[in-house]
Amino acid sequence: MTTDMRHEGRTALVTGGSRGIGRAISRRLAREGALVAVHYGHDETAAERTVGEITAEGGRAFAVRAELGVAGDAVTLWEAFDRALAEQDAGPGQGTGLDILVNNAGITVPRPIAHVTEEDYDRVFAINTKAPFFIIQHGLDRLRDGGRIVNISSVATRVGFPAIVSYTMTKAALDYLTLSLATELGPRGITVNSVAPGFTETEINPTLSVPEIRQRYSDASVFGRLGQPADIADVVSFVASDDARWVTGQWMDASGGVHIGV
Repeated sequence: MTTDMRHEGRTALVTGGSRGIGRAISRRLAREGALVAVHYGHDETAAERTVGEITAEGGRAFAVRAELGVAGDAVTLWEAFDRALAEQDAGPGQGTGLDILVNNAGITVPRPIAHVTEEDYDRVFAINTKAPFFIIQHGLDRLRDGGRIVNISSVATRVGFPAIVSYTMTKAALDYLTLSLATELGPRGITVNSVAPGFTETEINPTLSVPEIRQRYSDASVFGRLGQPADIADVVSFVASDDARWVTGQWMDASGGVHIGV
């Protein structure tokens, strides 16, 4: 367990914070002192498990439910956040604002363009791109000056990967949002960055159960292994910290060197 409390006194919201990469991010930020809002859409059991793990490690967290990809999702999320935060015992300097927003929630559509339906397309954009846009929009009056926005992108936006074309398009749009927001929010001392995982051991990728595919993904990294959620969480923690105060508008490869070799 880390003894670095660089997020002490801060409040964080992690969308999709109950499972996979989001769970690892929630736990890492909490271990370093943040009060973490663990957002979930449907799986209350997973959210409560993550909150329980954080509490058992001496951290502080609470669950926030809001289905993303539906009308009014951002408003619903922030209303739930405000209610739940008001019930917490605020630590020194915390109050009712927000310091760290991690847009992690997302889905994938593992189909090439010929097999993507309009319903698939609309849903993946609604959750992966539209929801973060309006979550940020409605969260700006809660985000304190000097705050951090971290958008979880994908290394797939830098290579041709036809099997997940619609998913990759949503992440590319998020990358532009990162660049634009970094320019707009800089005067407030708010940094905005994208962190881009590669092939990572999470349930979002069911193909990892196929040994041949699993091996191919592992071989794509210069380290010869799949990424772990903690690998990504460590990078997010840095980007969200004061150590990264001079880093903004950046796309940060957290893929383990996927596709940089020959």
